[in-house]
Amino acid sequence: MTDPTRLRRLVCSLSVWWLILAMGLWLLGRATDQSASPWACAASAAFLLAVGEAGDWLRRRWRHYRTHRKPRRG
Repeated sequence: MTDPTRLRRLVCSLSVWWLILAMGLWLLGRATDQSASPWACAASAAFLLAVGEAGDWLRRRWRHYRTHRKPRRG
């Protein structure tokens, strides 16, 4: 990923998703009277975003492996 435009788009996309997720967690906590600090919600959102991105990366790698491996000879 050497294209600066692609990298910038990825960083912006992840930042927006992180912000939306953090605000959603914070608002959900406020609505259920189990509110956490905005910093705790931001940390949780970052963790969830990292887990989601890692899962997406593994899914893409697995699909690439399954479609590009050589068939066994029987």
